[in-house]
Order: sequence, then C-alpha cells, then structure tokens
Amino acid sequence: MIAERIGRLVRGVSLWLVLALWPVMLAVSPASALEPFATSSLSVETASGRVFHFTVELALTPQQQAQGLMFRQSMAPDAGMLFVYNHPQPAAFWMKNTLIPLDMLFIASDGRVVNIHDRAVPHSEDAIRSDGAVLGILEINGGLAGRLGIRPGDRVRHPVFGSAP
Repeated sequence: MIAERIGRLVRGVSLWLVLALWPVMLAVSPASALEPFATSSLSVETASGRVFHFTVELALTPQQQAQGLMFRQSMAPDAGMLFVYNHPQPAAFWMKNTLIPLDMLFIASDGRVVNIHDRAVPHSEDAIRSDGAVLGILEINGGLAGRLGIRPGDRVRHPVFGSAP
C-alpha cells in the first residue's frame, strides 16, 4: 500500500516536472540557439549587364559561418547569406542540417564569381569546394543562379569586395 502511494506520487511529480520544464526544453532546441545575423544589400551584375539585388545576412564569425542557413524552412527569393573570410582562401561547404536546396557562388576578392555550385542537396555531407581562393560565398535559393543567368565571371557588388551594391 505504501509502495503504491509512492509510485503514484513519483508518477505525479514526474508528469508535473515534464509539464513545468517543457517550455525550457523547447527553448534549448537547435533552432532557438541560432546565432543572429546582420543584413546588408548586395547586387550581382551579369556579363549581359543585368543587375539583380539581394538582401543578405552576413556570416562573419566562425560561429555564424558554421551555422549558415541550417534549420531554415524557406528563404525569400531576393534573400541570401554572404559568408566573408578575413583573407582569400580555398573554401569547402556542406549541407548538413540545411533543409533547402541552395546555389553557392564562390567569389574572389575583386567580386568576380569564381565558380557556382548549383542546387546543393539538403542534408548532404559531401564537400562543395571553391575553384581556388575566395573571399566570400553567396548562398541563394537553389536554381536561382541558373534562372537569372548568373555565371562564373559575373560581378558581385558589395563593400566587402570594394564596391557598392
């Protein structure tokens, strides 16, 4: 009889603890522990003279760069993320915990698009590499670079690359 009462008490306390701590458990989920990003304007000028404008989040710190666009359900058509390094270097990315397909534009220090990886596959852990040293990488919605006619050799305009958007 005493053991039965203790069992009911333990179950009641356990249920109360779960209900009381549920908001705390939700608050520490991966999506809520994400780094904040500043935003900036950026434009891409194609060889044909067309100019496309984007509002980008800036991934400047190692923590922001490691997080990237992980856990995002969607992204506006004119949005993106610009990863910026302190100096030109080879770059490699993966799509672990990234839910949406992305185009990756690898950008030299003068703003020239070095290479483009089209439609990176969500959740893939395969390395996506630059074709040489880059100062930045622009991630936009998958397939968008092709639809807009953005190609290697086109120019990204942003203060990071010494030009205004």
